[in-house]
Amino acid sequence: MEISRRNLIKASMVVGSALSVPAVLRAQTLPSLERTVRVVVGNLTVLDPVVTTADSTWDHAFAIYDTLFGADANLESQPQMVGKWGVSDDKKTYTFELRDGLAWHDGTPVTAADCVASIRRWAEVAPSGPLFKSRTKDIAKRDEKTFTIALNEPFGALISVLGFQGPFMMREKDALLPPTEQAIDNIGSGPFKFNHALARPGARFVYDRNERYVPRKEAASGLAGGKIAKVDRVIWDNGLAADQQTAFAALQAGEVDLLYSPPFDLLPVVESDPNLELEVLDQAGQDYFLRMNCLQEPFDNAKARQAMLHLIDQEAFLRAAFGESKYVKPVTSIFGNATSLSNDENTGWYRKGGDPEKAKQLFKEAGYAGQKVVILQPTDWAEGSNTSQLLAATLQKIGINAELAPSDWGGLVARREKKESVENGGWSIFISSDSEALRGNFLASTTLPMSGETGWYGWPQDDEFETLRAEFANLETLEERKAVARKLQRIWWNYVPEVLLGQSTGPVARRKSLTGLIGLPAILPYWNMQKVPA
Repeated sequence: MEISRRNLIKASMVVGSALSVPAVLRAQTLPSLERTVRVVVGNLTVLDPVVTTADSTWDHAFAIYDTLFGADANLESQPQMVGKWGVSDDKKTYTFELRDGLAWHDGTPVTAADCVASIRRWAEVAPSGPLFKSRTKDIAKRDEKTFTIALNEPFGALISVLGFQGPFMMREKDALLPPTEQAIDNIGSGPFKFNHALARPGARFVYDRNERYVPRKEAASGLAGGKIAKVDRVIWDNGLAADQQTAFAALQAGEVDLLYSPPFDLLPVVESDPNLELEVLDQAGQDYFLRMNCLQEPFDNAKARQAMLHLIDQEAFLRAAFGESKYVKPVTSIFGNATSLSNDENTGWYRKGGDPEKAKQLFKEAGYAGQKVVILQPTDWAEGSNTSQLLAATLQKIGINAELAPSDWGGLVARREKKESVENGGWSIFISSDSEALRGNFLASTTLPMSGETGWYGWPQDDEFETLRAEFANLETLEERKAVARKLQRIWWNYVPEVLLGQSTGPVARRKSLTGLIGLPAILPYWNMQKVPA
């Protein structure tokens, strides 16, 4: 990673107003250094996972909230909050019973009513929400621990969608909020509790072990199994997220334990430091892309979008982002390099070095007449900032009136909500990345739907694509899914909602004393990690 999400980022949703401090705070015992982990992950600005797809928000959410199902290390959905579940003979009614021991951080029990409200709110913004709602007749509480999902027609992908994409379970009072309004209490039922008293927006967020959490008995596996908190506190140093050099110095000095995205030019330094270690947690990696605003000139014209496809030199953009590295390579399939759906359909546009002359020709055919192209530049994300600058220079070189709009990531997130023209505060292009594993789990992908103004930023729309996407949910064999994936990719690269910039499988850098990290695409779980004597 949505019907109302476009208008969500407002003053009431930034972190400064998203912290609700309970009237009475218990006295807190300071955890020992051996049981405290300090991490630099990313810039956390929004705390409600319903209102943004940002990886940082999901890291926060997986710490404090729990899910009905969780994707294991093989990306298969396994029961998490659910104790038992079953489906009727006609495959139209699913019954779920919550497992014992589930409680909110405020001490109240988790109920079926909480889950029903959470699912309904999630469905309003989830990538598979329109499909889920079209197949669903009703979601209803049966008793305090049991609820049902009744379908209009079979939806074989239901458990996979629930396990791979959330939804995070919230208290009913929070989940009854519209998806346009952020839940601010940050009270979940997960293995860590959000420490309101120590939260300092822009500087740090603190998570304390939930001593009342009852983990599953299975071994931890991905987002499934026993979520055992082996440390008492995790401190997320938000203040260092924008300065990788300072963050790296803090890692070397032992002031932080983990740097999630170390600068690639400093990886050799990590390898030579006896106290540090590199570890690839996301084996699937991230696929980087530039996203175009399909509602506004010049990219409301397919020829202009196709021009960008030919313009981009992936190798050059990867060098701008990461330097020369063994951890990066080009990617041409919308499903990534190595998922079960990856294919080469309609990828004849790829050319090493790009094809600027072809791009100029297509812009001319699109009737480009000097319209301003505004590129949102995230100044606190080095890879995104560097590639944005290269993109502006590359466009200018072929005569496109391109300019940068620099801001921090929070400012970019706010501005990309706007559907208006650039003259009215809108945008033309921004650069981001997506988990390749998520793209391979097509129905759970946030960025791949082409549902127009109800979809993800850029708002591409193609009815044939969406029809095939609905059919995909009913397919039972991998061969059938692969065949439809090729059709989907053919449509995608004719329309061109985005242009791929390459793939990275970059490692995290950690102190050797920090062990037990769980490898996952795009998410850093806090459970299972522990500190041992160096």
